[in-house]
Amino acid sequence: MSSLIKSIHRKLFTLISIAGFAAVMSSSVSAIGQSPEEIAARIAPVGKVCIAGQECEVSSAAAVAANDGPRSGEAVYNQFCTACHSIGVAGAPKFGNAGDWAPRVAKGFDNLMSNAINGINAMPPRGTCATCSDDEIKGAIEYMTENSK
Repeated sequence: MSSLIKSIHRKLFTLISIAGFAAVMSSSVSAIGQSPEEIAARIAPVGKVCIAGQECEVSSAAAVAANDGPRSGEAVYNQFCTACHSIGVAGAPKFGNAGDWAPRVAKGFDNLMSNAINGINAMPPRGTCATCSDDEIKGAIEYMTENSK
């Protein structure tokens, strides 16, 4: 009985191996009918590395921010801050909640700016807006504090 089971296992393993090889070959064959341009587009790198001091392309998010001019505090809040500040994720002061904001405002605007730019607790530097200028961060803070009195 044991030799019968071993024989069945070997045959099953062989069949599975052949099926796997056939599947790999069929996917490789489908690439044969593609033009060199189609293949190049399919295997092109997703991104590029930019080294300081070299001529580099501007990332699309940064290009959009640069071309559209500075974003309003409300626009920055709605795009980058609302995910955490609307519901108080990880202790973030909630938008519109004077009790959450009062102790932070009491420490001064410079402290709020420093925390926003450098990060604090679970908040990363610049929140989630790596492309925001200091003025845009300032506008977002002003928008949140003005609407949380």
